[in-house]
Amino acid sequence: LKTGRDVVIAALLGAEEYGFATAPLITMGCIMMRKCHLNTCPVGIATQDPELRKKFSGKPEHVVNYLFLVAEEVREIMASLGFRSINEMVGHVEVLEIDEAVRHWKAKGLDLTPILTPAAGPHPDTVTHCTISQNHGLEEVLDNELIKKSLAAIHERMPVRFSMEIENIDRAFGTMLSHEVSKANGESGLPDGTIHIDVVGSAGQSLGAWLAPGVTIELSGDANDYVGKGLSGGRIIIAPPKESTFAAEENIIIGNVALYGATAGEAYFRGMAAERFCVRNSGACTVVEGVGDHGLEYMTGGRVVILGPTGRNLAAGMSGGAAFVFAPDRDTLRLNCNLELVELESVETTEDIEELKELIQKHADYTGSTVAQSILESWEQSLSQFVKVMPRDYKRALAEMVEESEVSVVTK
Repeated sequence: LKTGRDVVIAALLGAEEYGFATAPLITMGCIMMRKCHLNTCPVGIATQDPELRKKFSGKPEHVVNYLFLVAEEVREIMASLGFRSINEMVGHVEVLEIDEAVRHWKAKGLDLTPILTPAAGPHPDTVTHCTISQNHGLEEVLDNELIKKSLAAIHERMPVRFSMEIENIDRAFGTMLSHEVSKANGESGLPDGTIHIDVVGSAGQSLGAWLAPGVTIELSGDANDYVGKGLSGGRIIIAPPKESTFAAEENIIIGNVALYGATAGEAYFRGMAAERFCVRNSGACTVVEGVGDHGLEYMTGGRVVILGPTGRNLAAGMSGGAAFVFAPDRDTLRLNCNLELVELESVETTEDIEELKELIQKHADYTGSTVAQSILESWEQSLSQFVKVMPRDYKRALAEMVEESEVSVVTK
């Protein structure tokens, strides 16, 4: 949607909510360079580079003014059609006409009659706009119980640990709890391990979304998509039940798009993740035993350790952070990796080796992973089979920072 006319047509077709994306971005200074994923936005919008962000000139007033003008156009068109409000206009498709001037070959044979038939025709009692608010059933979600059991931890910082069962209809488990933690303690949350929740079952979507610092969710079972979405400092541990007989490292234990947009915290998964793992991760550290296609896409920060196979298009658009992949067959990894922005290198520096070993040790301790334990037992041999996935520009920027710090020390 860009204009008031677009909004009016959407309303006449039945819409009651109207989303704007590109147009408000333009009002803030976007020049459509189409490099949002490269961290090189020349007007400072889609970048985390401090120098480029200085070039951002957008103001909230610009967006407000644009939307006021859109609303003004909507009022003019609405009045010309004889409607006094948006609600009156919603669903009145009878005032729309097919533009016969459009002669496109794709439109030949296209019958728009079903769309342009008023709902009030075949269904006279039908209301065309929303009259009943949607009931999300928030009073029934498990987080209400979490909050009750965690009150002492939230307000008095007293450590608590409790268990509960979960089903796949229980979505966004831990998110409302994190809201209460942040509301009472601010962005810094609680000390590590203050709230520890042991969960058993198959979790629904968005387990641990925006999980706050100090909250740990330890799941014995599996989880659907969006595990740890927006992870904000909490810790998520997922492993199969101890009585399970299958090989965890050969089975998917979490769904698609895990850790999407995560900014801080830790996550340990004993098993494989499905597609788009760690997309847009900008600060979380995680260990997983295999990933599907498009892993690490648009990643800008954090650390990822992959102890198993990867899907195709790994690290596409990755501009920051680093990943360590256990790859006995480097040729396969090279084929699967999108090398447009990253390069593959051996793990050689003391800092990288110590960080990698620490993460794998934590993974073994938290999940009981036999894969992690096997790697640690033959560490010297296993280390040579790890490959570091490193964004080239990020690597260069880090080197420049080191040089600048060394020069400043010499100068002093």
